[in-house]
Amino acid sequence: MTISPARPATDLLIRPAQSLDREGIWRLLSPVLRKAETYALPRHWGRRQALSYWMDVEHRVYVAQTRDHEIVGTFFLQANQKGGGSHIANAGFIARPGYGAGRFMAEHALSEATNLGFRAMQFNFVISTNLRAIALWKSLGFRVIGTLPGAFDHPSQGYVDALVMWKDLLPPAS
Repeated sequence: MTISPARPATDLLIRPAQSLDREGIWRLLSPVLRKAETYALPRHWGRRQALSYWMDVEHRVYVAQTRDHEIVGTFFLQANQKGGGSHIANAGFIARPGYGAGRFMAEHALSEATNLGFRAMQFNFVISTNLRAIALWKSLGFRVIGTLPGAFDHPSQGYVDALVMWKDLLPPAS
């Protein structure tokens, strides 16, 4: 099997999602939900429930699209907690392989979070078997700050760990 290299991310545009993007976002969400390997979301959710979650009013939702306007990735950015924890960002990502959208969106999300005044980004529940995501986050400077033993019921591997990952967005104090 030959794997074609990813297209350069410069062929992609990241922009805020619009209502008209819902079908393209659903085409990305649906197979991820059905596989139930990387998100702790109900695999039986239909279009309405999944899009209601992804496009929640507290989420800043973005899409990555090709020059032909095909949506090949989406992410949301939000405060990880309310009140005293609202200075820490959280995000969720889904990308179609082969376009370079995952890294491109991650870099954009980190920049956007910094511009919005967030002091750090935290991922609360990275499934330990999602090796591509873990490698991406580590390459961008995230570190594992906690492990939740057996926290995710993987459909084929049983109970696997979930990781809490963290990245400071502010430069170190001098």
